[in-house]
Amino acid sequence: MTDTTAADALSADASAPADMLAGARVLVVDDSRLMRLGLIRALKELGIQNVSEAGNGREALESIRAASFDLMLLDIEMPEMNGLELLQAIKAEPALALPVIVISSSEQIETAVRCIEAGAEDYLPKTFNPTLLRARVTTSIDKKRLRDLDALRVLQLQHEKDLLERTQRRLDEELAEAMRYIRSSLPEPTTAPLRIDWVYQPSTELGGDAFGYHWIDDDHFAVYLLDVCGHGVGACLLAVTAINVIRSGALPGTDFRDPAATMGAISNAFPCEKHNDMYFTLWYGVYQRSTRTLAHASGGHPPALLLSAPDANGHCSSERLLSPGLIVGLMPDIGYEALRVQVPEGASLVVLCDGCFEIMDPQGKDASFEDFEAFMHRHGTEETGLEGVLAWAQDLHGPGALDDDFSIVRIRF
Repeated sequence: MTDTTAADALSADASAPADMLAGARVLVVDDSRLMRLGLIRALKELGIQNVSEAGNGREALESIRAASFDLMLLDIEMPEMNGLELLQAIKAEPALALPVIVISSSEQIETAVRCIEAGAEDYLPKTFNPTLLRARVTTSIDKKRLRDLDALRVLQLQHEKDLLERTQRRLDEELAEAMRYIRSSLPEPTTAPLRIDWVYQPSTELGGDAFGYHWIDDDHFAVYLLDVCGHGVGACLLAVTAINVIRSGALPGTDFRDPAATMGAISNAFPCEKHNDMYFTLWYGVYQRSTRTLAHASGGHPPALLLSAPDANGHCSSERLLSPGLIVGLMPDIGYEALRVQVPEGASLVVLCDGCFEIMDPQGKDASFEDFEAFMHRHGTEETGLEGVLAWAQDLHGPGALDDDFSIVRIRF
C-alpha cells in the first residue's frame, strides 16, 4: 500500500457519515429461504442495501473467499456445513476473518455459546425485534470499521518505518562511500626518502579534517593539515576541496614553495561568506632537502612539533612551530608570515589538529597542549607513537567516540 492509498483510506474512515450502515456489506446465511428474506428485509429497513445471501455454510465459505463483507448473519443448523463448522473453517483461514452474529433459537443457546467461543461476535434469537437487530448489527460493524482503521494505521506506520529504514540504509551507504573516498584521497605512508606515517580518526561519519604532503619539485617537500569548523557533509566537502586545491597547485600565480604566499592565496580562494560561513585553520610547511630547512606558516592552527632525535632512554625534546596568522577565509587579503627552522639529523616533524589534545575527560577536566607535548616527549619517536597518542586520547576521553576529529602526521627526517 502506498502512502497516498493508506492516507486516503484513513481520511475516508475518519470522515465517514454517521449512518455507517449505508455502505456496509452483509452476508446472510440460512438454509431457510423465508428466514433469509426476513433478515434481508430487516437489514434494508436499517439502511443496509448491499446484502448477499447463502443457503448453507459451504456456499457462505465460497462467498467470503470471493468477496469482502463487513458482517455475516449465520444460522447454526444447516445442511452440508452448519454454522459451527463454518466458523471453524474461517478460523483456519485468518484472512477470511469477519464479524459474525449467529442466529439461534432458544433451544440452541448452548450451541450459540460454542459458536461465540469459535469466533462469533454475538448472537440473535430467531424471534428478534428491530431495535435489538440494529444494536447488534451496528455494534459489530462499528467494531469491524475500527479494526480496519487500526489495520490501516498499522500498515501506514509500517510503510513509513520501511521507508525510513530504506532511506537510512541509503544514507549509510552514501556516507560509507564518502568516507572511502576521503580515505582514498589521503596520501599513502612512505619510507623513502622521508619516513611518513599518520593516524586519521573522524569523530563522526564525515569529519572536517584533511591533510596531505607531496614533492613540489626535487628539492621542496610540502606538508599541510587543515581543520574545518564543524563536522558532517558540508565540512567534509570543504576540507576535501581545499586539500585538492593545495595538492594540485590550482592557484595560478602562487609559489607553493613559499608558505606565506600559499596561505594568503588559499585564504582568498576560500572566503567563508561563500562557503556557508564555514572557515578552516591550516598549517602549511615546506621542507627544503638541500639546506635541511623547514619554512612554515599557519592560520589559527595549533603549532606543529619538531621533535629531536631520541636520547638513550627513548625520550626527546620539542620545538613548537607556529607563526602568527588569522583563520583562513576570515577576510580578504590577509597577510601571513613564514618562519624558518633548521631540521637536525634524526628529527621528526609532527603536524596535528586540535582534536589531538583538546580532550575532556568524563569528570569534565580538559587536557592541554602541554599534556600532549609531554606524551610526545616520551613516546613521539616510537614506531607506534601515533597509535599510542590516539590510545592516550581515547583513554582520557573515556567510552564513546572522541568529541572532535583526530588527525596527526609524522615525518621522520
